[in-house]
Amino acid sequence: MTIVDMVIRNARRFPNQLAFVEICPNKNFRKEVTWKEFADRVNRLANALLKMGIGRGDKVLHMMMNSVNWLEAYFAVIKTGAVVVPLNFRFVSSQIKYCADTVEPKVFIFDCNFTDRVAPIQSELKSVNDYIFVGKDAPKGARKYEELLAEAPVAPVDAGLTGDDDCAIYFTSGTTGTPKATLLNHRNMTATAMHENYAHRETSRDNFLLLQPLYHTGGKMHWFGFLIAGGRCTMVTGGETITPKLIMETISRERITEVMLLVPWIQDLVTSMDKGEIKLEDYDVSSWKLMHSGAQPIPPTLIRHWKGWFMHVAYETHYGLTESAGPCIHLLPENLSRVGAIGFPMLELDARIVDDHNNDVPHGTVGEIILNGDNIMTGYYKNPEETAKTLIDGWLHTGDLGKMEPDGCIAFVDRKKDLIITGGENIYPWEIEELFHSHYKVADAALIGIPDTRLGEVAIAVIQPKANSNLTEHEFRQYFESKLPKYQWPRAVIFDQVPRNPTGKIEKVKLREKYNNYKWQK
Repeated sequence: MTIVDMVIRNARRFPNQLAFVEICPNKNFRKEVTWKEFADRVNRLANALLKMGIGRGDKVLHMMMNSVNWLEAYFAVIKTGAVVVPLNFRFVSSQIKYCADTVEPKVFIFDCNFTDRVAPIQSELKSVNDYIFVGKDAPKGARKYEELLAEAPVAPVDAGLTGDDDCAIYFTSGTTGTPKATLLNHRNMTATAMHENYAHRETSRDNFLLLQPLYHTGGKMHWFGFLIAGGRCTMVTGGETITPKLIMETISRERITEVMLLVPWIQDLVTSMDKGEIKLEDYDVSSWKLMHSGAQPIPPTLIRHWKGWFMHVAYETHYGLTESAGPCIHLLPENLSRVGAIGFPMLELDARIVDDHNNDVPHGTVGEIILNGDNIMTGYYKNPEETAKTLIDGWLHTGDLGKMEPDGCIAFVDRKKDLIITGGENIYPWEIEELFHSHYKVADAALIGIPDTRLGEVAIAVIQPKANSNLTEHEFRQYFESKLPKYQWPRAVIFDQVPRNPTGKIEKVKLREKYNNYKWQK
């Protein structure tokens, strides 16, 4: 079964059941779409694409803000046998061109939010034969999305897809360098849907609140657990800012059963509740069964704080990468006491912790996390060198450091590239960042290494204080110095914004670039 087959099956089994609710509270907008309506529109666009000459192996660039239209286009491209290439909505013109040069798309689907970024490079995208515009005022030369659908037949499209057929190319988030084009096939996608449903046991009666950007393998792949079961997805669109009020109102009004919240959103929520800005008694959250989080290390103190407010809601941590088609390791609710770990691999996925020579390390020893299973990518598109470095004997080398307990539970330690080596001593930023987060005046924190002629590199802390907290360096140092060995102390404490990408990961490349030449006082 492919993910396209899941849509077909849901339209047959639950034709009149809601598949999607799209909301934009700032515009007082709410749209409902049933499984049959969704499947019909996917068929129409697939037929339109076929008429345009799109077929097996062709690439279609896809750049839109979250919407049901986003998913229609995604599944329609895949249904033709072509490969869909979703782009990060933050990409500027030069990055869009880089991606287009890499994959050589024949068609480019985009919405009104990106006209100004596409126009300057349109003449340089030599491989693109057709542009499809989602919105009212289509730019010159672009076909109108709704007109294409209206003119196309609703007849089913069957490209004879199998698990080995290529499905999508996702560009990695680039937090450790230039984004790489990750090639996924239908087997990868189906495996992720099965992993998710096995972990959470979603049914057709469940309702997932999707807040993350769809171009990423995070939130959307969590929704795949609902897709395989025919569950509902409630999607916040229109570029809405994710606020505690929005989260609580949507859970209450739409009867949400499950949501993934990034660490900053959880922090904002509990802070608002602590201050009395959000009052639990004002909302009916009795439908809410599960909250999970990932995309970065999870501070245990934060989850304990959140559970103090939402005792009836189960919590789960997950871990995954673009290269693993999204989440694949889960710390299930029954392991709440082990929060801080990332958990256990699901179903047929296998995981090991190895040294630099690919030898398994003893339990409790830090090494690289490597993965093997049906969800693991085909490789990096047109990049055999990086593929050979990352996929070794069928095992995905994640670049993440971890430790495994005797029962197989894995604890994340840090990104291999974020490891700081100062005077021969290893500093793992995440465990120190976790301590920083536990200070009641800290909103966010990052520890990075900068060059040092004597020690090789030294650690500096970038601390984002909570609003109006008046945190001082002296106060902060008093808090952490007694809790850390001296070699782990940051040589400088800088109060600044901690940049995160749309999936919640700290953009440490940006911080290192910004502070690479920082002169700390020796």
